[in-house]
Amino acid sequence: MRAQLENFLERSIVRNGIIGVILFNAILLGMETSDTLMASFGPLILSLDRLCLAVFVVELALKLIAYGGRFFRSGWNLFDFAIVAVSLIPATQGFSVLRALRILRVLRVISAAPRLRRVVEGFVTALPGMGSVFLLMGIIFYIGAVMATKLFGTQFPEWFGSLGASAYSLFQIMTLESWSMGIVRPVMEVYPFAWLFFVPFIMVTTFAVVNLLVGLIVNSMQDAHSAEENERTDAYRDQVLARLEAIEKRIDKS
Repeated sequence: MRAQLENFLERSIVRNGIIGVILFNAILLGMETSDTLMASFGPLILSLDRLCLAVFVVELALKLIAYGGRFFRSGWNLFDFAIVAVSLIPATQGFSVLRALRILRVLRVISAAPRLRRVVEGFVTALPGMGSVFLLMGIIFYIGAVMATKLFGTQFPEWFGSLGASAYSLFQIMTLESWSMGIVRPVMEVYPFAWLFFVPFIMVTTFAVVNLLVGLIVNSMQDAHSAEENERTDAYRDQVLARLEAIEKRIDKS
């Protein structure tokens, strides 16, 4: 019975159906933010929302029956369980904020869609390497903030008057948000050679370090994809070998 139930849950039609319910529930949660829609269709929207939640609860219950203890060995199952559990918290005084977290049900589409799951797994795999890059970026920002405060803090205290203000301004410059006309050109009117500081900073942070982060994530996603393909190849090879052994046994018997 468990094997049949597991096969049923693994069918593509069931997975796609769950994804459809997740997306439909996301639309309902967005509609709940509209006072006009709630005034006209509030009871219907809330009833459909409860129906979607009931579908999620039934799905988890079936998975618990089908997988047994294996259910809690999967991080994605625990992820789904936590999201649905938050949705079941009653909207009382102490938990009204948690009820707003119902929108997190939309994240279930990640666990239900294999391709999205692969992207997340690649991102998580890249986190250790990203930590080193973030540390490097933090050192560069600290050095840059100290230099900017010393160089430009007197004339531009709003942007570079303190270490924190300098770090925030440099972060804005790194994102290229109004960096030229908004900050750098006004500074250059007072300090004509200020570009000697800002241009190398942009080159190092925006074009070097950020691209290094992107490269780490892309490599991790490729590794995750390769690992999945290897698993599929091994599973197919095992099936072929099992069939060949069965054929050999039949030939020996005959």
